[in-house]
Amino acid sequence: MRIFDPHIHMTSRTTDDYAAMAAHGVQAVVEPAFWLGQPRTSAASFVDYFDGLIGWEPFRASQYGIKHHCTIALNPKEANDPRCREILEVLPRYLAKDGVVAVGEVGYDSMTPAEDEVFAHQLELAVRFGLPALVHTPHRDKATGTTRTLDVVRESGIAASYVAVDHLNEVTVEEVANSGCWMGFSIYPDTKMDPDRMVAILQRYGTERMLVNSAADWGRSDPLRTYATGQAMLAAGFTDDDVDQVLWRNPIAFYGQSGRLDLSSVEPAETYAGNSILRGAPA
Repeated sequence: MRIFDPHIHMTSRTTDDYAAMAAHGVQAVVEPAFWLGQPRTSAASFVDYFDGLIGWEPFRASQYGIKHHCTIALNPKEANDPRCREILEVLPRYLAKDGVVAVGEVGYDSMTPAEDEVFAHQLELAVRFGLPALVHTPHRDKATGTTRTLDVVRESGIAASYVAVDHLNEVTVEEVANSGCWMGFSIYPDTKMDPDRMVAILQRYGTERMLVNSAADWGRSDPLRTYATGQAMLAAGFTDDDVDQVLWRNPIAFYGQSGRLDLSSVEPAETYAGNSILRGAPA
């Protein structure tokens, strides 16, 4: 089983996690920018953090044979803090970097006017830079937040195929499926979604446009939840090819739209012959 975790916050994880992930088939990850865990006091804090996402963290992952890419954004939770808004002017510098494969996480936390403004602005940046967008749906009042998210996406003019709406559940998945956006699910030990519930969703909605991630972060989470989901899929009668589509090919298809995905060191180029979305693949 080969795994590409499309949403995992490795800055908050240890090298033991990298070793365990590599041992369970994780060959590539995307790390979205997210909040520090406590209030940032200036935009300079973001600059140091973004530099780590494009420099130190890819190096750390490479020690375990894992390819690391990232997404860059002002996250929804911190969009409400005036001290953080200055970073919006700096984002274009980072969105031009090779290892940045999307704008994210963007979207909603508390669905405030400030979040509306920052969300719309960052979708404009995604269109400007030709990048996909990774969208965070709120933990509270998720159904309303998802509907509002899709309204903003439509108003922005970004193609639905360039948008992944994440942290979905049984209540919100159908609306996103009908929108044409990608559907993201965070598999957690106790909250959000678990492997068996994920299997039930896949049985109902199929494997197209599905992104399964661990979203492992500072709190109780598990970077091997992607592997557990793959095992649950096999136990439920899904084929090896189904698992490969959900856990490997789908993340490549979504983030590959950036034109910056580099998996040359983990997968033979001939596997993707003719696929120009992968750097190093034959034309």
